[in-house]
Amino acid sequence: MPPRQPARTIPTELIQSRSSRRLRGTLAQHLAVQILKGDIAEGHVFPVEVEFAAQMGISRSSLREAFRILTAKGLVEARPRAGTRVCPRNQWNLLDPDLLAWQFEARPSRKFLEDLFELRMMIEPGAAALAATRRTSAQLKAMQTQLDAMQRHTLATEEGRAADQQFHLVMLEAAENQAILSLSSTIMSAVAWTTLFKQRKRKLPRDPIPDHLAVLLAIRDGDPDKAHHAMSELVRLALRDTEFSLGDD
Repeated sequence: MPPRQPARTIPTELIQSRSSRRLRGTLAQHLAVQILKGDIAEGHVFPVEVEFAAQMGISRSSLREAFRILTAKGLVEARPRAGTRVCPRNQWNLLDPDLLAWQFEARPSRKFLEDLFELRMMIEPGAAALAATRRTSAQLKAMQTQLDAMQRHTLATEEGRAADQQFHLVMLEAAENQAILSLSSTIMSAVAWTTLFKQRKRKLPRDPIPDHLAVLLAIRDGDPDKAHHAMSELVRLALRDTEFSLGDD
């Protein structure tokens, strides 16, 4: 059996893809948020390139770049002689980390949040159960380090939220399943943006550190059933807190 690879690390910045940081404040982000909010409806056809660029006060090359980005994310499509049109929602790449960030900027619907947490509930408890039987001592140590950082900095800080992301990433890596790991950027983005969303107007409704500790202890003990239950409870309570925060608007 080949040796296991050491856990990868992610940047200590608030977890966003590099493209998220690069696209902040751009036309692509502006148009995406309008589409996600419904201000630009599905099926909407944008004016021809020359006209729309003039309306926006931008160059045609900037407009083309924005449409290129939105096309790659499934939000728009260009057809010969038909122009650029907003795609139906079922074509949007909703798991794209940029779209997740922009969806929270647009304010997510309850249905969107429920769908997102259903995905987490399908993936993370199973990954935790696998991690309980496959984790290494180095991965346990890494999870403990990140849990300590979460407690020290709190999730009200960028450092604490980054540690939270690292905790989930190491857990996913410990499952030793490449298909699960391929979803790590989506899972981490979901955790990051729901955490920010929950405390945009008030402090977090409760301390989530004990929930994470329960997951770590179950994985450390090598108990897959206990790990599955602990992670399920973590996700369930996170959804409850997020739904509670919807009432702040």
